[in-house]
Amino acid sequence: MRIFLYLSLALAASSATADAPPAAAGLQPSQLAIIINDAEPNSVEVGEYYRQVHGVPTANVAHVNIPNRPRKLSMDQFNRLKEHIDAQLKPGIEAVLMVWSAPYAVECNSITSAFTLGYDAGQCSKSCDPGKPSPYFNSNVTQPYTQLGLRLAMLLPVDFVEEAKAVADRGAVSGFSPPAASAYYLTTSDSARNSRAPLFPPPGMLAPHRLAIKHLKADSLEGAQDIMVYQTGLAKVARLDTLRFLPGALADHLTSFGGDLQGTQQMSSQRWLEAGATASYGTVSEPCSYWQKFPQPSVLLRRYLSGSTALEAYWGSVAWPAQGLFIGDPLAAPYARFRR
Repeated sequence: MRIFLYLSLALAASSATADAPPAAAGLQPSQLAIIINDAEPNSVEVGEYYRQVHGVPTANVAHVNIPNRPRKLSMDQFNRLKEHIDAQLKPGIEAVLMVWSAPYAVECNSITSAFTLGYDAGQCSKSCDPGKPSPYFNSNVTQPYTQLGLRLAMLLPVDFVEEAKAVADRGAVSGFSPPAASAYYLTTSDSARNSRAPLFPPPGMLAPHRLAIKHLKADSLEGAQDIMVYQTGLAKVARLDTLRFLPGALADHLTSFGGDLQGTQQMSSQRWLEAGATASYGTVSEPCSYWQKFPQPSVLLRRYLSGSTALEAYWGSVAWPAQGLFIGDPLAAPYARFRR
């Protein structure tokens, strides 16, 4: 992975977040569409379970038929799929949840970004080039489709039914009095994957949220039992089996192919969900080490603590998301009571 740190831009973005308006939030179950793949029994079972757990109206469920679980779609295949989905969405739908493990890419784009922003062919000609800016990044937009014409998309992997249901269960725990928790930010020995380190929020205690922000210089976190956020940079993250993630926890690692859910050369972002996180993010093609192609830590934390859902927080934290796959439970909002 080539190194493109652009520290001056990074620091400017970090300071800008302090002056940004608080992120309004509040995606509701009535505004979410669930997309079920009828060709995959796991999708059918998990999709209905998710609908019931979160109280999503039956009328918000759309159906597609994608046989053989292809990892990647061509642009033409995706356009036909999206047209079929859009035709089923009723007014008022601001976001969608795709309930399947594959497909997760459209050429070099992620399927979630292609759905939300449209397929970006230019990014695929040179995947290491800068991406197109997302108008939703670090914004206070409360209704992305109504205000910007963007339906935010997330994918819930269903390789293992019980694990997928557990993600939904964790995401359904929201609006509670937050437990004592920690947000962990690791600067690792892998310098090429540390491009977000200058953007980590300052360490300290956020008393109203009962959240401790902790910086570590280490390649892995071991034994922590109070994780609400875990962000790091490595191709593979060790010792996940020693950790306890709280309901609604966000976790991701900056690496080239975290969004390649069925790949083997690097750790899939799906491993975070299996370890107990509720949402994650990874890129499906070589992005190079631009921090703008990954969740910006300070923006992500600010949005989540202001009461945003996992979908709103993650999507609002990535400046150039064409290659990035958003996975997990979009409605998770452990700090919902802090919504303004």
